[in-house]
Amino acid sequence: MSQSIGVIGLGAMGNGVARSLLRAGFKVHACDLRAEVLQRFADAGGTPCASPAELGRLCDVVVTLVVNAAQTEAVLFGADGAAAAMRPGALVIASATVPPSFAEALGQRLAGHGILLLDAPVSGGAARAASGEMTMMTSGPAEAYALAEDVLAAMAGKVYRLGDAHGAGSKVKIINQLLAGVHIAAAAEAMALGLREGVDAAALYEVITHSAGNSWMFENRVPHILAGDYTPLSAVDIFVKDLGLVLDTARASKFPLPLSAAAHQMFMMASSAGHGGEDDSAVIKIFPGIGLPQRKSE
Repeated sequence: MSQSIGVIGLGAMGNGVARSLLRAGFKVHACDLRAEVLQRFADAGGTPCASPAELGRLCDVVVTLVVNAAQTEAVLFGADGAAAAMRPGALVIASATVPPSFAEALGQRLAGHGILLLDAPVSGGAARAASGEMTMMTSGPAEAYALAEDVLAAMAGKVYRLGDAHGAGSKVKIINQLLAGVHIAAAAEAMALGLREGVDAAALYEVITHSAGNSWMFENRVPHILAGDYTPLSAVDIFVKDLGLVLDTARASKFPLPLSAAAHQMFMMASSAGHGGEDDSAVIKIFPGIGLPQRKSE
């Protein structure tokens, strides 16, 4: 591949995306605050960059896989930000979960630099990012898609084109996060009741995953609870943020979201109890006296 692609943020998703792009034959540059992560990326055949600006100078397409709008703003427009260094006609694929209004404004601001934007939040978790099989919810102009076609194919198994207006991808993503957060909270509540009532936890998991009460989140997250392993893949505080975005968006049009509000409060309770950095399944810890297993020492 002749294109040079930059990935800013080598977290659980960004690392998988960068390696998927390497496998597809792109020249991949990456930027991350952690030197050890960049070294592992270099060992895999990528090119580490000292700053977003250095990466922006070298790349035709820059993918931002950071946590939120504030970090997206910082890596693009902060000190040593990528945007000022990118050539006119280059492309940013912005994949953080952000307010739709931020995505709209970001498109306008990048256009002022002559840079195209795809509003392109992602879903699927670290495993699908690593295999190049994420789901992407995208929106932007036809010119951006023309530049991004091969890059998106390497990153994702499904790329949904949701229109040419920035913000449409982010709207769909926060609706996905509404369901994801509610499902995790409901899974935790169900398991907590089962544990309180003395039901065998493994048997309960087996039954539910083969019954109508199952959900993707129940099937994926409850094994973390059964193992007592809350190593973060997606943290409690991610859903404090994302369900907060959901509620902020609905509040602007005075639209009621009672289940989202309840789930948000559950994640807030877990975070305020000191579990914000743990896996999002740790929301179960808000329920007292349920006999959670402890992770065995290695």
